Amino acid sequence: MSQRYIPEPVPADSEYIIGAHYFPGWREGTHFGWGKITPYPERKPLLGWYDEGDPEVTDWEIKWALEHGISCFIYCWYRVGHEGPVRHRLGHAIHDGFFHARFKDKFKFAIMWENQNAGCSASVEDLVDNLFHFWMDNYFSHPSYLRIDGKPVLCIYDVSRLCEFLGANVKIKRDAVRKALDKLREEAVRCGLSGLWLFCEYRHQDVWNLQRIRDCGFDCVFAYCWHTKNQYPTAEEAINTQLEAMNKWRKLDIIPFVPTISVGWDPMPWKSDNPATPWLHPDKMTRWYLEPPQYETLCKKVKAMMAELPETSPGRKMLMLDNWNEWGEGHFISPHKKHGFGYLDVIRKVFTTAPQVHIDLTPADVGLGPYNKLFKG
Repeated sequence: MSQRYIPEPVPADSEYIIGAHYFPGWREGTHFGWGKITPYPERKPLLGWYDEGDPEVTDWEIKWALEHGISCFIYCWYRVGHEGPVRHRLGHAIHDGFFHARFKDKFKFAIMWENQNAGCSASVEDLVDNLFHFWMDNYFSHPSYLRIDGKPVLCIYDVSRLCEFLGANVKIKRDAVRKALDKLREEAVRCGLSGLWLFCEYRHQDVWNLQRIRDCGFDCVFAYCWHTKNQYPTAEEAINTQLEAMNKWRKLDIIPFVPTISVGWDPMPWKSDNPATPWLHPDKMTRWYLEPPQYETLCKKVKAMMAELPETSPGRKMLMLDNWNEWGEGHFISPHKKHGFGYLDVIRKVFTTAPQVHIDLTPADVGLGPYNKLFKG
């Protein structure tokens, strides 16, 4: 670590809890790698082709987030297998980066259990005895873990996979999942917590599915991202898609929700001709990205919508951003070559009381970096 270091963050005050989804795929050798992104130089992070397991990288991210009103990263969390002692992958961003960062005490983090992939849970016993206690020991008990009213926030990606693994048959799947989630809450209280917030990812408006999520015992829904009907939507269509979806949730009033603002979707670096992934075929994938002024329009409209939610709704005070660093899928607001701090400056302008005029420092400004020690491409 250099003798000089990153200047202390100067947080931008906000009345909102603003969490940015975080994909931990940017340590060379752990996922597809930066080589997939280099053909798209406009996406190059201002951190360079970094290693997110480097605590100094994490401190830059914390500084930039705090100075623009973002108070939390929601890390995608992946288990290996469905039972037994917990093994996980892509955990470097939390365990190597965040836990060793100097500024971690100023910031919050949470996890989103990506249970739709290889790692779900084979039984209620596994869910409580193995998964919960791993989360409790490593995350929920950490002073920087996101809590609301004293209760940690756990996001779960796929309700269908929970029903598949925990439900004995079609008729009682909802009851089985509800009982399992109740066990999680009971165990949280037994471990000295005030309880547990359980958020479920869902990005559609189907009444049956919203009712299922509610009946399974979740506290609220949120969208990791939003998809459009048209392959190449206009900015107006992309904005309206998000607003219409959340307003329909509000009118249906089946389950509370936390709003999500999506900046775009363009997974060209992941493009594939594999027939098993037709959505990644270049001729079929949806591709769109809002420019900062368009993003500002969306942010202002979402803020106005939040003010109309019931006082008791979690969405009145909490907001999720899609996404901090999904360089591959093409939805990212972290500072990068094309737009610099443009998206973060919009968040600061719309959702904080901080002065619009400010200084955004980069590693080059203070003689730090580069951070590409694992990627030489």
